[in-house]
Amino acid sequence: MPHTMEYTRLGTSGLKVSRLALGCMSFGDKNPMQDWSLDDDAAGPLFQQAVELGITFWDTANVYGMGSSEEIVGRAMRKYTTREQTVLATKIYWPMHQGPGGGGLSRKAILEQVDASLTRLGTDYVDLMQIHRFDPETPVEETMAALHDVVKAGKVRYLGASSMWAWQFAKLQHAAERHGWTTFVSMQDQYNLVQREEEREMFGLLADSGVGSIPWSPLAGGIVARPWGDRSSTRAQSTPGQDQFGRPLFLDSDKAIVDAVERIATARGVSMATVAMAWVLKNPVVNAPLIGATKEKHLTDAVAALDLTLTDDEVASLEGPYTPREPTYF
Repeated sequence: MPHTMEYTRLGTSGLKVSRLALGCMSFGDKNPMQDWSLDDDAAGPLFQQAVELGITFWDTANVYGMGSSEEIVGRAMRKYTTREQTVLATKIYWPMHQGPGGGGLSRKAILEQVDASLTRLGTDYVDLMQIHRFDPETPVEETMAALHDVVKAGKVRYLGASSMWAWQFAKLQHAAERHGWTTFVSMQDQYNLVQREEEREMFGLLADSGVGSIPWSPLAGGIVARPWGDRSSTRAQSTPGQDQFGRPLFLDSDKAIVDAVERIATARGVSMATVAMAWVLKNPVVNAPLIGATKEKHLTDAVAALDLTLTDDEVASLEGPYTPREPTYF
């Protein structure tokens, strides 16, 4: 019996989102970076399944498939559901072309890239526009003023941010608060059993300021969803051992964590992915983890996590072996 989807507010905002979000980085034109990308035909059944499961929160970015992900998401939204039934999220920051408006968070780039995303998505507004990273080259006041303007223009309903240091996020929020501009309601950050560095500063900041977390990579690119050393999936074979800055994505000591996931999954009669997702969902600041689905079971395993409550002993065995590390991808 499939679980009935749960819904929650994004942070303390009024925006209601499904407790799981469909992460759309997997959808787009195939490219050397993502040879596992799915086109319209391959992605269609997953969008349809998401709609049937009640996953109404869909997240993409301009840079995914260099615009092709937004196009696929827009077409799927019109085919399988409606604009009104969908909470549509995208992101801007990474360069989309050469020149001053192609990337970053200058006023020029924000105004251009928001319009470009709307065109590709085939809609006149997005529910959640997120800055994909912090831009050290642009004053925070310029960024927040431009984001406020696209909200006031009706092109964006809510603002969010993604992976950065807590002090950078606080600096952006402070600039908006000081000037009476729109503040961020969400932080899309990396959070999973083998990458828990957000617990140090970011999660406390989010809880204190009423901002919700929508974790990306809740299964660590699948590392915690299969036995240690199993690299049988296409994604596993293409997942590097480190990020673009040379920081490791996992450590040898993480084997103990993955082994604990496997033990609990076997004892409970559920998949490892379900156990790992249930652990992410139990954190009170987490609103909606992103499921980067490429197979039907990715969605069903995630939804099953809504029914799984881990015991204190199980949580202790999952968390005990964790080793501090550097955050990755920013």
